[in-house]
Amino acid sequence: MGNPDEGQSLRPLPRPKLYEQVVERLREYVRTNGLHVGDRLPAERDLAGRLGVSRTSIRQAVVALEVQGLVEVRHGGGIFLLREHWSPEPFARMLDRRRRLPDVLEARDALETKTAALAAQRRTEADLAELDAALEDMALAIKNGDLGERADRRFHGAITKAAGNPLITDAMARLSERIAESRTESLRQPGRPEQSLAQHRAIAEAIRRGDPDAAAAAMHTHVSSVGRVKLLEWTPTDGEEP
Repeated sequence: MGNPDEGQSLRPLPRPKLYEQVVERLREYVRTNGLHVGDRLPAERDLAGRLGVSRTSIRQAVVALEVQGLVEVRHGGGIFLLREHWSPEPFARMLDRRRRLPDVLEARDALETKTAALAAQRRTEADLAELDAALEDMALAIKNGDLGERADRRFHGAITKAAGNPLITDAMARLSERIAESRTESLRQPGRPEQSLAQHRAIAEAIRRGDPDAAAAAMHTHVSSVGRVKLLEWTPTDGEEP
């Protein structure tokens, strides 16, 4: 008798989804044509014809790029480049993050809303100075075209410290990687860094006033907006046309 594992070892190789191949071709097109931020990509119909694929596959690829903050789709206007240098994320990783993001956001809301309230009750002058410094860093980073992720992390860390609860501090530390993931996802939405800065200022002001209810409400508003991302609107199909 033959080896029962023999057939398994020669099973068909998995093929990458067609829209993953489309993404790679678009990345190459951006690079070879020297496109810059604000430049428009060819229309869906044109791309489908030139690549020899369906418009559905083109649309899937474009939506995935939009989710990653690499392009912006303006209804009736076309597809515009938001970044010149692309490092598209593997689709499997995007799907994993999409599955866990709602749980991360729920945990953030539960922990950080309470943390903001405690910070408003317990903050010191040193804590307020650190919040102000983080806000200044964030404003400067955004002015220079950065997302402000480092300053954002500094701001939330200052609130956690001001709350003065070691168990919450430990919990936030254990979630730090997932929180950073949700932060990046949010800040790469168009216009989100400026919106986030305004929300952080509202949180800091409530903490400065010593108003725990206002601080909690401002933090809840902020975390809710963090959850309004294109990733959670993305519904990739299980299969693509060959």
